[in-house]
Amino acid sequence: MEELESWVMEVNGKLESMEREKEEWMKRSIYRIPGCITDLNKKAYKPQVVSFGPYHHGDHHLKPMEEHKQRALLHFLKRSQKPLNLFLNSLAQEVTKLKECYDVLDPVWQDDNKFLQLMILDGCFMLEVVRSATHTMLDYAANDPIFSNHGKVHIMPFIKRDMLMLENQLPMQLLDILVAVDSNRTKDQEFVNKLILKFCSPNTPILSMGCCLHVLDVYRKSLLRDIPGHGSQRKRKPRNIHHNDGDDIIGSATELNEAGIRFKKSNTVSLKDITFHGGVLKLPVVIVDDATESMFLNLIAFERFHVGAGNEVTSFIFFMDNIIDSDKDVALLHSRGIIQNALGSDKAVANLFNSLSKDITLDPDSSLDEVHKKVNRYCKKAWNEWRANLIHTYFRNPWAILSLIAAIFLFALTIAQTVYTVYPFYHDSPPPCCKSCPQPPIAPSVLSTPPIAPPILPSPKHKVLQPFNQSHP
Repeated sequence: MEELESWVMEVNGKLESMEREKEEWMKRSIYRIPGCITDLNKKAYKPQVVSFGPYHHGDHHLKPMEEHKQRALLHFLKRSQKPLNLFLNSLAQEVTKLKECYDVLDPVWQDDNKFLQLMILDGCFMLEVVRSATHTMLDYAANDPIFSNHGKVHIMPFIKRDMLMLENQLPMQLLDILVAVDSNRTKDQEFVNKLILKFCSPNTPILSMGCCLHVLDVYRKSLLRDIPGHGSQRKRKPRNIHHNDGDDIIGSATELNEAGIRFKKSNTVSLKDITFHGGVLKLPVVIVDDATESMFLNLIAFERFHVGAGNEVTSFIFFMDNIIDSDKDVALLHSRGIIQNALGSDKAVANLFNSLSKDITLDPDSSLDEVHKKVNRYCKKAWNEWRANLIHTYFRNPWAILSLIAAIFLFALTIAQTVYTVYPFYHDSPPPCCKSCPQPPIAPSVLSTPPIAPPILPSPKHKVLQPFNQSHP
């Protein structure tokens, strides 16, 4: 009975806190990915070199980097010329908000002191890493395994890949506080965003990113820059979806090309810059390398778990999976400059995009929905459909092409032979006269004189019989 009463009190207490439920969901931005997703590709979601935050702290294969975190903290403090307590005190005022950014925290991290120690170690190391892209780290030794030129070539790419994993994020508030204390609050939030972008996308133009949640969110927004006349400025009509009418599925790149659709590079690298007009499908340039799979899978996971993040990356992957079925599609897009393949064979790129779309669902209000419909309408037009069928039937292999050419040639010869046979008959023969045609005049003498029969001459071998005269005696 006492157990039942305690349960009733617990439920009543939760009822009173239901009003804060919406606020609690809004605070979360760093999520644990369920096993049903990670089992498909465990390596894509688990850091391989360094851990950031509590989720993977202490993993055996990541422990060697902990020593370098300690060194980075010392370099950070020495360069800053500020005591450690100043940073800790500023972080202590926001420790609750920092904890609320995580979806799930093990009981060990409920200790504020332990949690703050983790935050400042990981936060300072991350700032040192992103600073290495734009600042010369003169206070590190020339043979430093991480922050030397050697480390930038051999270690930093792997750190960058781990920094873009959803389970391996630090709250942006943490980095902002550390920079604010270090700079005496002379830097704004865009300073950290720019550092991150310079490290993650050194060739991408730096634009204002606004308030971001963590490094993965900054990188995602850099891929989804708003395009004048597109993106968020283009309003989509609300619609009711009750069934799949097939308009969200389009043919492969080779099939679209056979239907008369041309592929061109978009004017920007934004994943939202996909347009179709006048038979031309424009797509952004995509660089495919060893880190592409992990990066896209974590971006898709973030959109899946963070309510309100949007679905633009997921829609882009769904679109690319539709138009890429085989290595021929990759080769076609590569020839147009859309796919830059640093992964290996075209078949490997095709397999990558096909695997990225496993177990994902497309939002019916996707920003690419209108592009899908335009492409499908173009392909279903009579002329384009006939052209595609002709190519499918006769231009799939060289023998079919040769057979078609031979048939056309023989048909042309048959027509030519018929023409040359019939033409002389109509050209040399006079036209037939009709009753209405005028007749040539006839001379009068010919009409009045009867015809004269030719004389009959006797044959020399026969006698001429005299006529019988009955009165002759």
